Amino acid sequence: MQRSHKALGNLIFLSRWLQAPLYVGLIVAQGVYVYHFVVELWHLIAKAAHITETDIMLTVLGLIDVVMIANLLIMVIVGGYETFVSRLNLDGHPDQPEWLSHVNAGVLKVKLATALIGISSIHLLKTFIEVRGAINAETMLERQVLWQVVIHMTFVISAFMLAWTDRVLSSNASASAPEGARSAGH
Repeated sequence: MQRSHKALGNLIFLSRWLQAPLYVGLIVAQGVYVYHFVVELWHLIAKAAHITETDIMLTVLGLIDVVMIANLLIMVIVGGYETFVSRLNLDGHPDQPEWLSHVNAGVLKVKLATALIGISSIHLLKTFIEVRGAINAETMLERQVLWQVVIHMTFVISAFMLAWTDRVLSSNASASAPEGARSAGH
């Protein structure tokens, strides 16, 4: 009975490796975003002499959006793999991201929520710029802007609540730790 219990525990622990192909898939998706970025940048350069400032601004905001999504992908790939699958053993590596040394599920959620707010902000700004140039479709665009603001504020409130919850849980964990463990952590 004890042997089967240990085997089951080992199987459950090994199941975390089922996530590894998911992270590889996200790396492929990031490659698609890099391709999209290069294509859009090339179009911007090719049309630079013949487009308006508004078109340049919208294209650049689209490029920033791609970069922010790529940053989000890196956080999910590196942070998720490190948190849920296996250590990357990057200690002492000069390119190790600063945030990776203290990443956990709570920190990762807050970072992801913050990245989503940035992406949402870019989309909202693009919509405001497009509305400024629109004349005939005001009612539809006003409704679109309203829903984007509602969704953006939902992201902001969610991120605030995640950060607050993580802070409360962290302070409760620190308060319940033995005195020696608390002083060693500072």
